[in-house]
Amino acid sequence: MRISFCQGLLTGAIILNLLILYYVSRAQQQMMEKRKELGRGTRRASLPASGFGGGLGGLIGPGGEPGVAGVEGHSRGPRVTVLLREFENFENYVGDVANSFLRQRPELPFLAVADMSPYPPLVLPDGARLLMLSPSPDQPPQAHRPEFHVQTEFVLLVPDGVELEQPRAIERLIRELEGEGGGPVRLVAAPVLARSAVQCLHLRVNLREWTATYSPAASGSSGSVCTALQGDAVVLIRTEDLFNLSVPLGRPLFSSLFVQTALRGWKVKLLESPCFSANHRPLFSSAHNQWKADTRLKEATGKLMRSFGLKRLLFPEGKEQWYGCSKETHRCFGTVQDDTPDYLYLDRWTPPCCLRALRETTKYVINILESSGVRYWLEGGTLLGAVRHQDIIPWDYDVDLGIYLEDVSNCDHLKNLDSGSLVDANGYVWERAVEGDFYRVQYSEANHLHVDLWPFYPRNGIMTKDTWTEHKQDVEFPEHFLQPLVPMPFAGINAYGPNNPRAFLELKFGEGVIENPQYPNPTKKRLDRSKL
Repeated sequence: MRISFCQGLLTGAIILNLLILYYVSRAQQQMMEKRKELGRGTRRASLPASGFGGGLGGLIGPGGEPGVAGVEGHSRGPRVTVLLREFENFENYVGDVANSFLRQRPELPFLAVADMSPYPPLVLPDGARLLMLSPSPDQPPQAHRPEFHVQTEFVLLVPDGVELEQPRAIERLIRELEGEGGGPVRLVAAPVLARSAVQCLHLRVNLREWTATYSPAASGSSGSVCTALQGDAVVLIRTEDLFNLSVPLGRPLFSSLFVQTALRGWKVKLLESPCFSANHRPLFSSAHNQWKADTRLKEATGKLMRSFGLKRLLFPEGKEQWYGCSKETHRCFGTVQDDTPDYLYLDRWTPPCCLRALRETTKYVINILESSGVRYWLEGGTLLGAVRHQDIIPWDYDVDLGIYLEDVSNCDHLKNLDSGSLVDANGYVWERAVEGDFYRVQYSEANHLHVDLWPFYPRNGIMTKDTWTEHKQDVEFPEHFLQPLVPMPFAGINAYGPNNPRAFLELKFGEGVIENPQYPNPTKKRLDRSKL
């Protein structure tokens, strides 16, 4: 078979790409092997800077000789890279920090890391390097990957403006970390004097519920062990641990670092001493620059939490911070297919912001129905949630209420909805559903989280309706379940439900439905009850 010129060119391009991928992989593997050799105390030879953007030159000490760490009197290559990640372009002291560390410990590699090339440009002393994480089309991929630029056993993460006054302070941190013997303590920290007091916190990250919860822990005492820090501190971590994180140098650094380490069960040990100094206080010279820094911190935190899938943060003082949907935004998930929202495929439950919006909408609708004289009851999965949780089922995505069809004319929000929709004074959208003869109340015009109102009417003692869904629980039922309706706790209020909720639910869903939770469509996604 004759091969055309274009086919040959394409084949050659594919082969070339495979070769590039192969050699990049080999280079990364060699870097990791050499780092492990360093961790066993072997002397490291410098790798050539060419091909790595000059990023590996930090292994060479003054005069071209291998650096000396001076740990326990042994002559060896440096064990620690000093890394500064958190600084602002418009005002920083990165050069001063580098000078401080290199003046005391000239053999230590010093690396400043920025997302893009800083402007104004940084002025760094000899021995300090700048790494940009943003890729450049004229550079190989390893030029912008920090794991290729750190060739020591440990990394010392330092905040902007910090100074090293005690040369042996770094060895103290190393001894403390090595003394933990590879247990749950995988980071060691020391406070920064004359800055915001560092606080030890316990951090629990629940990805299934899109939530991170910070709670108080012992703060500032010698040897405090916790899962997160708040405030200014210098942190030592093994290089291998740092670069085994999914986002090793995300910003804000502490927020990114401790979310990831907490999920792995790692702990941080906060020492009372040694301390690091900070002559630049406050860090910013004007209120305007402080405002700019605070604004950027807020933006970076929001971006980070959304990338991690964290929509709700709870802080020790009781404050909440939300990064999910609101009345002004779209909801957090798209059109639901096969009764299985997309988040269930990610092994997550309904985002907390969506549950909050559903609760608000439900309370609002129930208040209007009650004040208008419309008889209603909790229906289907919503009733099931009330019986099981006194709330919405944690993985549900809407709320269902049954109403008496003959009462619709009592409610001004419903009686004129034969066509179009109504946006009320509080921004809720009332409309007749396009899927059939029922009503829908949406959280807002932008956010379509909703409560469905299903009009039933009695016929020969049986409650029926004109629009049916394909759900097996959508069936007729005896009216005696509604005579009388009884109050029951739901989503923080008392709502009305059938007088025998167990029998009502088992009629609709089957026997044992309350005790045996399951996702709406088990053929698509089954609930792992062992994780409940």
